[in-house]
Formats: sequence, structure tokens, C-alpha cells
Amino acid sequence: MSNLHAAHYADAMVRVDAPLIRNEAIAENTHLLRVAAPEIARSFRPGQFVMIRMTGVNAPLIGRAFAIYDVHAGADGQPESIDLIYLRKGALTVPLSEAPVGTMVTVWGPLGNGFDDRPCDRLIMAVGGIGQTPMLAAGRDATQRGWAKKVELIYGARRASLLAGVDDFRSAGFEVTTCTDDGSEGRAARVPDVLADRLQLLQSESPETRIRVITCGPEIMMEKSAEVCERLGVDCQVSMETPMACGIGICFSCVAKVKQDDGEWDYKRTCVEGPIFDACKIVWD
Repeated sequence: MSNLHAAHYADAMVRVDAPLIRNEAIAENTHLLRVAAPEIARSFRPGQFVMIRMTGVNAPLIGRAFAIYDVHAGADGQPESIDLIYLRKGALTVPLSEAPVGTMVTVWGPLGNGFDDRPCDRLIMAVGGIGQTPMLAAGRDATQRGWAKKVELIYGARRASLLAGVDDFRSAGFEVTTCTDDGSEGRAARVPDVLADRLQLLQSESPETRIRVITCGPEIMMEKSAEVCERLGVDCQVSMETPMACGIGICFSCVAKVKQDDGEWDYKRTCVEGPIFDACKIVWD
């Protein structure tokens, strides 16, 4: 097998030019984008992502990677659109945030792997910053297909105004715990500390409960959350947010250090060998 082998090459992706059917602010500098892309909506797996760029615009030339947040069905009950959440901060996302409904965008995907559906009694989604973006679909998949009996979200941000989509998670039936750096909403704490307290409480109350953690957000938050899970013997997967230029494994701009079976590490492309990895295999710099 070639050293460049990957299980999730982009040969199953589709590329579409599609109109925006929703584009609005949902938190400070945070927008929700809905794209009419049924081909992608019907084939994606929670944890996967798409690449997007403005149709017919050459600046920026390369696309940007957005995790798929949610899928919406049409009148026939079939998935017909995808939701993406993004921060308004760059050469693509600033003009994108100002684009009116009907604007055409070019989207290709779904890309990458997805969260494993390993059965558990309780799934805890630990997220920070914009890391909630792959989690709504993951939590729904867990409850609808039954691989998790209960799902909860631990969501942290610098301040309350940056928390985005909290009501979506509550409406889905998930228990939600928020924390902020400044204490403006929820507990004044960081996500790894809240996660550690929650896991210790659950393990003390019911030692036989099978717990899984999936986490996404700033790398230092994921590293510390992974350390908590390793210390407490909890299965953990991370969704890596390394910058991507192509999304299909060509440019090698999105590599992460991943442990191999022989104990050594190698660079792996998060776009085709991730973005989901077992936390115990990541070599954190």
C-alpha cells in the first residue's frame, strides 16, 4: 500500500454551483449560511465538510473549508439543503457575509471522514469557539440511529455574544452546558475544566456508564480535553481544524502529526485522512 493511501479520497464528492437561500448573523461576527445542494445533503456523514467559494470570483482563488452544521429536507422529505456556520473575518467570509440570498456559490463535497458511530451510553460534545459546527448533525445522528442513548453539549467561548446556535442544540433535546472566559454566560471556566468535572461526576455516579467524547475547537482546547479523557479512560475523537487549501489531498497544507501502529508518527492530511481522528493518536506540538 502506498504511503499516500487514504481512506477518504474525494472521488465520491460532487461539485455544484448553488444559490444561497439563507445568510444571516446568528452571533457576534458569526453567520449561518444555507445552500441549496441536495446532492451533498443526501450523501454527507456527520463530521464531514465542504469547500466553498464565491462563484465567478477569483479572489480568493482557493476555497475555504466549512463543516456541515445541519441538513434540511424539502416538501418530499428528502434532504435538499445544507447549513454552514462561519466567522466573518477573512477575504472570503467578509464578502460572503454581505452576499444576498440568491447569490451563487461553488461548493464541493462532502469531504473527509466522519465521526465513528461506536456505541455509548452518553455522548459528550465538548466544543469551543466555532467548534460547534460539526456537532449538531453528529448529535442528531447519534440519537436517531441509536448509537448514543444520551447526548450533551459543553460549549465555551470568550464571551456570551460569541455563543452561536445554542438554541438549536436545546431544541434537538440535548443537555447544554455553557462556559465563558469572562463569566458573561454559564460558568466562568474553560471547556477542558468543565469537561473534567462532568466526566468525574458521571463516573462517580455510575461507573459502568460508557462515555464518549467528541471535541472540536481551538487546538489547545482539544489537546487539554484529550488529556482529560486519556487520564479518565474515556474514548475521545477530535475534529482537527488545520487550514486547508484544496480539500482533496493534493496540496499537503493541512497535515497533522498522527501516531502509527509502530509507535512512530507521520504527517497525515486532515482533508482525506481526517478531519476526525482518535485523540490518542494525535501528536500535539
